[in-house]
Amino acid sequence: MRGENQMTFGGRREGRFEREPARRVFAAELREARHQFKEGTEEKSPTYVLLPTGQRCNRVFVVGSMTEKMRQGEQNIFYRARVVDPTGTTFVTAGNYQPEAMQQIARVEPPAFVAVVGKPNVFEAPDGGGVYVSLRAESVTVVDRETRDLWVLDAATATLDRIDAYGTSEDSKKAAEVYRIDPVLYRRTVADALAQMHL
Repeated sequence: MRGENQMTFGGRREGRFEREPARRVFAAELREARHQFKEGTEEKSPTYVLLPTGQRCNRVFVVGSMTEKMRQGEQNIFYRARVVDPTGTTFVTAGNYQPEAMQQIARVEPPAFVAVVGKPNVFEAPDGGGVYVSLRAESVTVVDRETRDLWVLDAATATLDRIDAYGTSEDSKKAAEVYRIDPVLYRRTVADALAQMHL
């Protein structure tokens, strides 16, 4: 489980698309993401969300407890689920365009620990009630507590690495401009997440 998950596509190398790495991100940071952009002009050019700690991500890897799920529709079935890590909630969706993930969510009986790989999407609530981030699931797998704990350690390391590199890349400079927050705040998020593991 160490290292970034390599399961998708985005960048092109030697004439073929390669999957973008799925970044480990705590819910507390992901829910603050607001800046979404597309790189390139091709139809399959990847869309990225810029994290407040300064890294772009086309795909995200989260592990937590699925506390609830909701099925909508009869013909066009759509699932929404809440996945909770030690820092907060990530909202996960899957519909007819993600049939495998949709079936995987359908089989989960909450509460259960799950590992989710998905594409982040930033959207505005139609009632003007704010900006939200959800994950369009590519895969949803039931896991055990040990796997969740390993993910928390990996996500903590990845977050601290992003904070240490803050201000050294174009993406992190853009994040400083867009979010205007002190990335050290996310050191507290990491400390809180690690403390929760021992409760």
